[in-house]
Amino acid sequence: MDLSPSAHVDTFCRDRLPPPDQWPELVFDLPELRYPQRLNAAAVLLDGAVDRLGPDRPCLLSPDETWSYGEVLARANRIAHVLTADLGVVPGNRVLLRGPNTPWLAACWLAVLKAGAVAVATMPLLRRRELDKIVATARPSVALCDERYLDELPPDVPAVSFGRDLQVRCAAHAATFPDVATAADDVALLAFTSGTTGRPKATMHFHRDVLAIADTFSAHVLRPRADDLFTGTPPLAFTFGLGGLLVFPLHVGASVLLAERATPAELARVVADRGVSVLFTAPTAYRAILDAGDGHLLTGVRRAVSAGETLPADVAVRYREVVGQSLIDGIGGTEMLHVFISAADDDARPGATGRVVPGFRATVVDDDGRPVPDGTPGLLAVRGPTGCRYLDDPRQTDYVRDGWNRTGDVYLRDEDGYFHYVARSDDMIVSSGYNIAGPEVEELLLTHPDVVESGVVGAPDPARGAVVTAFVVLRDGVAPTAATARALQDHVKAVGAPYKYPRRVEFVDALPRNASGKLLRIALRERAAAGPAATSVRSTPCTQQATAILRAPAGAGRAADEPTASTIAPVAEVDA
Repeated sequence: MDLSPSAHVDTFCRDRLPPPDQWPELVFDLPELRYPQRLNAAAVLLDGAVDRLGPDRPCLLSPDETWSYGEVLARANRIAHVLTADLGVVPGNRVLLRGPNTPWLAACWLAVLKAGAVAVATMPLLRRRELDKIVATARPSVALCDERYLDELPPDVPAVSFGRDLQVRCAAHAATFPDVATAADDVALLAFTSGTTGRPKATMHFHRDVLAIADTFSAHVLRPRADDLFTGTPPLAFTFGLGGLLVFPLHVGASVLLAERATPAELARVVADRGVSVLFTAPTAYRAILDAGDGHLLTGVRRAVSAGETLPADVAVRYREVVGQSLIDGIGGTEMLHVFISAADDDARPGATGRVVPGFRATVVDDDGRPVPDGTPGLLAVRGPTGCRYLDDPRQTDYVRDGWNRTGDVYLRDEDGYFHYVARSDDMIVSSGYNIAGPEVEELLLTHPDVVESGVVGAPDPARGAVVTAFVVLRDGVAPTAATARALQDHVKAVGAPYKYPRRVEFVDALPRNASGKLLRIALRERAAAGPAATSVRSTPCTQQATAILRAPAGAGRAADEPTASTIAPVAEVDA
């Protein structure tokens, strides 16, 4: 594939793109997807909005202040000066961003792109162990970090805080900046997939990709307006949040209320009090709001988007009954950048994810890549204007096959072209909108001195979709008690992002393995699905003497990523 001449002085990213024959086939069917050769996404989104609509419109809001489009432009330009003049950033350098959703984080992301650098936004809950892996992969030149989140940042990355340090530096620079004329296919951001072991996978997205998600899902399904006020819970480091809480509102000149975190109850109240008209959050939050009787607080929402996990049909039905509008369900992915199957309004059908978003194509195939008949479960394969490009990673050929992006989801398509989710085909656990890899939680558990080995799978859960369930073999002499289980949970919260901790811990004498020693996850999934109340299990090498179950209170109103205090169920004797 021929690429345009790059504006990057540091060619790190372009040098590490997959070989052209490993790329997915890209599709640019819509006329709006035919972008010019030189394109800076931040300039289009921010400067373009000011040019069209003027500088005085509200742009980025927090609970305490409002920045107009003109003020955001001035701050982003000054930050770009800080990056280039003070910190020596050149086009193509990677800049790590760390912090909760705030106007400063959004302005920094825009400034990085304006300077021709590559944004590497990280989830604010990640710990040092996880950030070390990201830094080793992305090799950022500098970090811009919320001053409250500096402690976990690796010390070998020079950092400037969002607090007084950055503000003082910005005051010394002009409010205008000569945006770097990046190529449309220069890398704009590295987005890391959730939950990996060993070297994490970094997906590479171009400047044109940032605009493509706005010109497909947003323009054709979401259909926002300039007078909309957006808000939601996904972090900007999560591509669902980047699109829904920055790219999409700026693309149409709307405003966005950035909240650092909010429980479902708090979110519903903010929506009602501030007049939010476009909402992005996970199905878990919508369910919690409805269960609490707060659905009436969302009646002013014009467009409510649910993604990050499967939307249960009963939540979709109840939402429409209470709010009077249909939820917009959708499936996307870090590799694809945003949503590619969705439906809105009267086109939405409870229980179905939706139909292919204009600009994309999707099919359901068997293991050999052959399309299966409608109504038959198979592997979801997608292509469009965006697609998977891992940074220097042999796993590229696992995701892209025969020009199609294989998402790792099992779907079936009905005769009307609606896609219905069946299951994940890999070891990812989708819990409360977060993708959590079982092997990564196993790795975190193994850093505790009392753990010999563990197997981690998802157990079905009506509120969260799935809960992380750990089967743990303890070292000799350690009692398999509820206190031990709690200690392991606390340890995982301390060394990893808290949302990854196992909400159920079961102690076993041995893990089920096949003749070659491979862990039999299917046996663990069957045991997890049986639930903690089971008094017997199917015959497997996995034997239980005692089970300590710790679970979060059902129906608790919390943000999806917020760790909860656990309650202890009685220790259950389980027969082998």
